[in-house]
Amino acid sequence: MMRKLSFVLIFLGVMASLVHAQATSPVAVERQVYCSGIVTSDPVPADTYVISGEESYFRITYADGKLVFLNKGASQGVKVGDEFEVIRPNPSDYLQYEWFQYQNKLLKAMGTTYEDEARVRVVNVQPDTSTAVVVFTCGYVERADLVQPFAPRPAPMIKSEEGFDIFAPPSGKAKAMIVTTRYYGELAHNGTIVYVNLGSAQGVKVGDYFRVFRYQGNSSETDYQTPRIAYQILGFGSTPRPYLGAELPREVLGEGVVLRVGKNAATVLITLSKKQMYPGDYVELE
Repeated sequence: MMRKLSFVLIFLGVMASLVHAQATSPVAVERQVYCSGIVTSDPVPADTYVISGEESYFRITYADGKLVFLNKGASQGVKVGDEFEVIRPNPSDYLQYEWFQYQNKLLKAMGTTYEDEARVRVVNVQPDTSTAVVVFTCGYVERADLVQPFAPRPAPMIKSEEGFDIFAPPSGKAKAMIVTTRYYGELAHNGTIVYVNLGSAQGVKVGDYFRVFRYQGNSSETDYQTPRIAYQILGFGSTPRPYLGAELPREVLGEGVVLRVGKNAATVLITLSKKQMYPGDYVELE
């Protein structure tokens, strides 16, 4: 009898632990945190960089396990075991075709976009150069990529999808736009990194949540479209008068959590998307 009772108690304890584990919100994973990039107007040191790597006579990019050479060595304080993050700035005019009006202007006002490329660990030190192995990659490493001392980044908690309200009223808090996505994509959904034009200067911090929404009748996109075509197609019903977008409810698309912040920009991981999102869609702090 006592054995059965002990078994039941153990079983209940295990089940309680499982329920607690399932109820606990997950955190953003390493690749999402360390491959998110940032848009910032703050100056970024450019005096340490990748100068070359193994098989330098033909190799132009480097990935996991490859050796790269840095322009700093023992004379500059570099030691075996030091870890660095490798980043790459993108020019502000990289976005050649705008998805919505004033996209380039907004992006330039936010600052410079820096892509996270890799993390390297120093394995050998020379007087004025050092050799490092690539231990983690987001993309690839190339010559002239900037190198900065590695610093751990906070991994914010991810909210449960339960209770998400597609009819949520405006929060009344700061509002901005999805200006672009990582690698300047034109589509966002679960797991996509996007950049919005609100940052630390506006009180945004890591772990904050943005709600993503769209106004009906929005016409700022520059891709081909026929304005108000839904009211012009014959045979599918029409109202006595066409309603303006401002007269209709907004469309709540999803939400995302802030991973990094610059002065006037935030890096946001989309954690929930009910519909596809695009640059030019609006966000508001929850």
